[in-house]
Formats: sequence, structure tokens, C-alpha cells
Amino acid sequence: MQVSVESMGKLARRMQVQVPAERVTVEIAARLKKISRTARLNGFRPGKAPLTVIRQQFGPAIHREVIGELLQSSFQEAVAQNQLNPAGNPSIEPQSVDEGQDLKYTATFEVFPEVAMQPIEELQVERTIAEVTESDIDAMIERLRKQQPVFAAVTRAAALGDRVNVNFEGSINGVPFAGGKGENLAIVLGEGRMLPQLEQGLVGALSGEHREVAVDFPNDYRATELAGKNASFSVDVLSVEQASVPELDEEFCKVFGVSEGGVPKLREDVASNMRRELEQNLRNRNKSAVMEQLYQSNPIEVPNSLLESQIRDLQVEAMRRAGTKDVSQAPAREPLVEPARRRVALGLLVNDIIRREKIVMDPLRAEARLDEMVGAYGDGAGMKRAYQQNVNAMRQVEGLALEDQVVDWVLAHAKVHDSVSSFKQLMNFEA
Repeated sequence: MQVSVESMGKLARRMQVQVPAERVTVEIAARLKKISRTARLNGFRPGKAPLTVIRQQFGPAIHREVIGELLQSSFQEAVAQNQLNPAGNPSIEPQSVDEGQDLKYTATFEVFPEVAMQPIEELQVERTIAEVTESDIDAMIERLRKQQPVFAAVTRAAALGDRVNVNFEGSINGVPFAGGKGENLAIVLGEGRMLPQLEQGLVGALSGEHREVAVDFPNDYRATELAGKNASFSVDVLSVEQASVPELDEEFCKVFGVSEGGVPKLREDVASNMRRELEQNLRNRNKSAVMEQLYQSNPIEVPNSLLESQIRDLQVEAMRRAGTKDVSQAPAREPLVEPARRRVALGLLVNDIIRREKIVMDPLRAEARLDEMVGAYGDGAGMKRAYQQNVNAMRQVEGLALEDQVVDWVLAHAKVHDSVSSFKQLMNFEA
């Protein structure tokens, strides 16, 4: 087999391949002989038809089949012979495929770039560190108390934060409209679950009071038949209730699934959840810091075929998040070029570290990653089984675990500067 390779740029290659006619002929003859053993043709017993008849009947189809397979297998032999590492599938243009002649074709493709990574020991990485303190746990417990308010009736006028229980009916031009009526409905003023004008119209109301509240439906209101229209709500205030935080006792603990152990057990559970969330945040944050330094310190040429494939993947991801399969709803290509280039480049750099340092995926890390991913679901065990039975899903989990191992390796060898933060800052606690 004759092969010649021409460079068409940093990564593009054009390869001329010539496969001897004898190889094609021998392969076709072998296929025809194999078929002749079982072929059923009119006028002949099974397996007794002459090769000339077999060739006449099956020759053209076998020829096409052999040529197609030789195009693929000879390409693989040619790139191996020339120590090339193609990135993506080649574009193959046959030039001579007639029987009895050498098979000739041109293959154009890109190769993976050579990675000349800067020494990891010179990489400067800022690692964020933090811990959950007792005051963080106190603040979280207080936040949980505020999320479970206790309401008690008051005789004063309603203020923001109070809960008012009402009967109401809305009308437009004196005519009631569908969905505009409610009985014994609890509204927490200022919570924003009702139309702002309706909530504001109840501020200052007293228990037993009747009020008429004017409301302008916004132009983009979800019920299009009401959008942009002016309505009047006739409201009877049944009661006004003031909110207070509940006592931190065993009854409060039961709300969060703590039936035994009381407040100490609740604090223990809350602290455990906080530490798990903080650990995930730190891992993601420090992984981003490592990847950013790898990317900035190691400029690398990206194969166009991989870049285009990654752009398509990003478009598919965006469509999935938007809940659509309509290709016309896919995001524009241009804003995705740089994120895609970054993903491909980092993939090449990470794979180079894995290869050079012989990093092998740790099954225990993958298991821990999977447990973390399914932990947020009610049926974690069922979700875990579903993942384990899905080869592609498990491949993604194992890929994440392997990336974590690479990040740990980089942090163990780079020049790391620790930046101390807090749970409150990292978790955006106030928000």
C-alpha cells in the first residue's frame, strides 16, 4: 500500500492512498467463495452454483461492499503507518474504484495537536478554603425558624409580613370573570404571591372590614383574556394574623424529620448538610480555578471538527434546558464559539495529564460522585440503580470523577495559594 501525506496547515492533512488491485481482487474472491457455499439460485442445489454464476449474480454488490470496507480499514492502516492521530472522521474522495484497478482515494482530515504543556510546578493556583462554624449553624437554624412562621390573630391593622384571610371576588366593568373568586384565602402581605396592587390594597385593613381594591392586570399576564384590563376586587377581611418565629423545641425539630434527639440532632443534621454543600461549592470553585490556569497557561490549537461538534453539543444542551426540540429555537452559533473552544482545549489538556501521569479512574470516587448526584432525589436508591443500568450515564459520572482526580493532582503539584473565605460568602447566604 502506497501512502503520501501533505500538510495543509497546523492540523489539516491531505493523504493519498493507493491499495494494490491484487488485495481488492483477493478480498472479492474470498467473499464470493464464501457466498457460494450457501447461495440458493434457481436451477442449482444449495452451495453447488458455479463461481461464474455467483460472480454474475453477486459480484457488483460484493465489489461495492469490499471497496467500502477497504476505504475504512486502509485509512486506519495508513494513519497508523504514518503515526498520525486523526481528530474526527476523514472526508474520503475515491479516485479509482473499478475492479481490476488499484483502489485510489484522497482523505482529508485534522490531527490532534501536540500538547506542549508548561510544567505544572510553575502553575499558580488560588485555592479557596472555608469551614462551617458554630455561628454559621446558628444562622442557618434561625433561617429555618423564619421559614416556618407561626401566625396568631391580632386586632390591629394589617401590615407587611402579616397574613390576612379573605373572601374575594373580582369583576371587570361589573361582570365577574372566571378564576376571580376565592374563599378563606390566606395572603401574606409583601410575599408577592398575589398581584401587587391587591396585596398593597389590604395593608391597613382590619379584621371584619370590607374593601374595594382596584387592580390593573399587566399586559403580559398569563391569563391572556385578562391581560391589560382593569378590574375591581370586592374583599371581605376575615382575620389579620401576625407572624412570629416558632420555639426551637422538639415540635419544631419534627418539622425537619428529627423525631428523636431534639435540637442537638437537628443541629447535627443541619451542620452535615451545610458541610456537604460547602464541600461541593469549594470543589467546583477550585476546579474552575485550576481549569482557568491550565487554559490560560497552555495555548493550544483546536481541531475545527472538534470545535464544531462541541458547538452543536452546547446548542443541544441549551435546547434541552429550554425544553424544546425545535432546531429553529437553537441559540446562535457565534456566542458559543469561545465556550466551545475552551471546552475542547481543556479536554485535550486534561487528557494529556491523564496520559502522562497514568491517572486511572478510582471506582470509589465515581461511587461517591454518584451518591452525591442522586442524594437530592427522594428515591435516591432508585435513581442510583437507574444510573448504574445506563452505560452512557455512568460514563459521564466516571468522567467527572476522573476530572476531580486530575484537579487533585494539579493542586498537589502546582504553586497553590490559599484564600480563606466563609460559608456565608460562598453560599450567598443572605440571598
